[in-house]
Amino acid sequence: MIILVAGLPGSGKSYFASQLALKIDASYINSDLVRKALGTLGKYTFKDKLEVYSKMVSLAESSLRKGRPAIVDATFYLQSTRNMFIELARKYASVIHMIVVYADEDLIKQRLSLPRKDSEADFSVYKQVKMEFEGLTFPHLELESTDDNIETMLNRAVNYLESKSHE
Repeated sequence: MIILVAGLPGSGKSYFASQLALKIDASYINSDLVRKALGTLGKYTFKDKLEVYSKMVSLAESSLRKGRPAIVDATFYLQSTRNMFIELARKYASVIHMIVVYADEDLIKQRLSLPRKDSEADFSVYKQVKMEFEGLTFPHLELESTDDNIETMLNRAVNYLESKSHE
């Protein structure tokens, strides 16, 4: 199983995705950590982004080969990057789910004003990605992130994933 956790910078998707990975014992693949490991911090051309997403596909594939679910955490604002994982799921006859995390813009602005360990995104990046975000045609669960609802988000996600596994 592949779970794409998408959302704008500052939405809370990375914290949520890391906690969901712990809860369901899945591999956690984060675009910021991959970017850092590849030495491409500060590089955001389309080619650089494709390198990061290609590495994430490779990591997800490794997880699938081991029979372990993969949670992939990135903005996924472009359909072309989502398609990379849809193709991977087809290749392995695996299910793929998408969870979109969003938050109130004032909260995002507040979060992005604070130093963050792994992400370089600030509010100007948030506005740019928001403007370029390509619409979702793939079925997905939307979860609103606040500063105190992680357990509710996790429970809704687990219930969603369980309900989808019975379809």
